[in-house]
Amino acid sequence: MTFEQWAAFAILAGSLVLFVWDRIRYDIVALIALMAVIACGLVPMDEAFLGFAHPATITVAAVLIISRGMQNAGIVDVATQVTAPFSGKPIQQLLVQTLMVTFLSAFMNNVGALALMLPVALRNCYRDGYPPAWSLMPLAFGSVLGGLITLIGTPPNIIISGFRERAVGEPFAMFDFAPVGIPVAIAGVIYLAFIGWRLVPKNRRGSSESQNLFDIADYLTEVEVLEGSNVIDMRVQEVEALFENDVTVVSILRGGGSRLAPGGYAKVQQGDVLVLEGAPDSLKKIIDTSGLALSADVEIDTQDLSSDETALVEAIVARRSRLIGSSAGSLRMRTTFGVNMLAVAREGRRLDDRLRDVRFRFGDILLLQGPAQTMTETLSEMGCLPLKERSVGIGRPRRLALASGIFFIAVAALVADLVPAHIGFTAAALALVLTNIVAPDEAYEAIDWPVIILLGAFGPVGTAMEATGSAELVAGWITAATGGLAPVWTLTLLMVVTMWLSDILNNNATAFIMAPIALGIAQGLGVNPDPFLMAIAIGASCAFLTPIGHQSSTLVWEPGGYKFLDFTIVGLPLEAICVAVSVPLILLFWPF
Repeated sequence: MTFEQWAAFAILAGSLVLFVWDRIRYDIVALIALMAVIACGLVPMDEAFLGFAHPATITVAAVLIISRGMQNAGIVDVATQVTAPFSGKPIQQLLVQTLMVTFLSAFMNNVGALALMLPVALRNCYRDGYPPAWSLMPLAFGSVLGGLITLIGTPPNIIISGFRERAVGEPFAMFDFAPVGIPVAIAGVIYLAFIGWRLVPKNRRGSSESQNLFDIADYLTEVEVLEGSNVIDMRVQEVEALFENDVTVVSILRGGGSRLAPGGYAKVQQGDVLVLEGAPDSLKKIIDTSGLALSADVEIDTQDLSSDETALVEAIVARRSRLIGSSAGSLRMRTTFGVNMLAVAREGRRLDDRLRDVRFRFGDILLLQGPAQTMTETLSEMGCLPLKERSVGIGRPRRLALASGIFFIAVAALVADLVPAHIGFTAAALALVLTNIVAPDEAYEAIDWPVIILLGAFGPVGTAMEATGSAELVAGWITAATGGLAPVWTLTLLMVVTMWLSDILNNNATAFIMAPIALGIAQGLGVNPDPFLMAIAIGASCAFLTPIGHQSSTLVWEPGGYKFLDFTIVGLPLEAICVAVSVPLILLFWPF
C-alpha cells in the first residue's frame, strides 16, 4: 500500500475509535478527521470545505426547516385527532402511531417526525394505562423505516444520491427509494406492532400508573395559619425557603375565596388556609414547628388547583429543553418561570424524591401550575411540550394547508425534474419563512448544526478514500471474502456489514465510509453500481441493535426506561426482516 492509503486507513480507523468511544461529539470527530486528511495532503486545502457547499448538506438543512414549519402549522394536532378514536385499544393505537410516524418520516427528517409524535404517544400511554416501553421503541424504529422511502427521509439517502451522481452522472430521484423502502417499512411496522413490542423484557413492561400518575391528593395538606404563627406576614417564597423548599404553596384560601398559584411575593396572613404540596414527612415537620394547624373544614383535590385563570398542565421535557441536567431547586422554577412544579414522572412512574433535587431528563413528565394566559409561552421558554389533547385551533387549518401546499410544490418540481433537491427544498424553506410559518430566528434553531458539521466535514474523508484507492482496496477484500460467489451474496454481505457498522457509528458517517467501497465493488465486478448503493442506503439507516446507532433510538432510550440490550432483542429480528425483504427487491428494481 502507498503512504496515502496507509494515512487514509489510519485516519478512518482513528475516526471509528473516536465515534465508538463517544467521549468527543461526532461533529468534532468529523472536524478532526478533516484536519487530518488535509495535514496528510489527501485533500487539497482549497477543497477542504467544499463539503459544506455540497447539495446533500444544503438539502438536509432545508428539510429540517421544512419539518419545523410542518410542526408549527399543526401537524401534531392532526396526529392527535387521528389517534383519538383508538383510545383504550393499545395495540391498534400502537399500530396507528407507528404507521403515522413512518409516513411522516418519509417526507420529513425522521428524528423530527419522532419528536412530533413523541408527546402524542406518551399522552396516549399515560391516559390508557400502558407503559411507555410498549410504544416508544416501535415509534423510534418506525421513524427510521419511514426514512427509507424517499430521498429526503433520512440524510444517508441524500449522501448516497450524491455518490451516485459522481459515479454515473445522475443522482437518485425523490421516489427512487420507494419500491424497496415501502415494502421494507410495511414489513417492519407489522413486526413492531404485533410482535416487536412483546419482546421488551417484562420488567420494562410492568403496569403503568397511568390515570393516577399525577393524583397528588395524598400529597396535599390544608393548614390554617394560627395566631402567633411564625409565617404571618412572610412572603410565599420565604415560607417555602423556611422549609428548604420541600413544600410548595399551591393555593391560599382567604375570606371565602382562593388564590391559586400565588406569586412568590404574596404575603401570608393570620387565618389564611394554605394548601401545601409536598412529601408527608416534610408537611408534618412544618405543622409541628410553625404555628400551623391542620384544617378540617377544607377538602382539596387536584381539580381544585386550576381555574380559568390558573392552568394545571402536564408537559414533557423536550429534547433540547433548557431544564435538562438542572434541578428544580437550582432553576428556582417559581422565580424563573412563574410556575409551581407539583410532580415529576419518569418512565411511567411518579418520582417520590424531593422535587427540588430531581435533575431533569429528556422525556420527564412535569405537572405544572401557573397562569393560564401565559402557560403556552412559559412551556416554550422551558423547552417543554404539553401532553394534553388539543383540537385544531382557529387559523391552524389554513396554516397547515399553506405549509403542505408549499411542500407539495417543492416535491412536484423535484419529481418533474424542474429543479434539483437542494434548490427545491431551499426555496420551500424560504417560502415558509416569508409566510411567517417559521420565524427567521426559528429557522436557524431548527437546523441540527452538529449533523450539518458532520456532513460538511466528513465528506472529504470519503473523497480521500476514493482518491487514494483505499476504497477500491477494501472493495477487493470484500469481493475476495465472498469466494467468487454470485454478486447477490456480495450485496447481502455489504448490507449486513453496513448495518453493523451503523449500529455503533453515526449513520451519516457510515454512509460516507461505505459508499466509496460499494462503488469499488461494483467496478471490480463489472456490474451496475445502483444495487450496491441502494444496499448501503438501507444498511446505513437500519441500525436497530443499539440505542446509539440512530438518533431516534437515543431519543427514546431514557423516556422508555429501556436497557441497552433491549434494543438488540427487539432490533435483531427487525434487521433480519430488512435484509430478507430488501435484497430481492433491490435485485428486482435495480438489477446488476
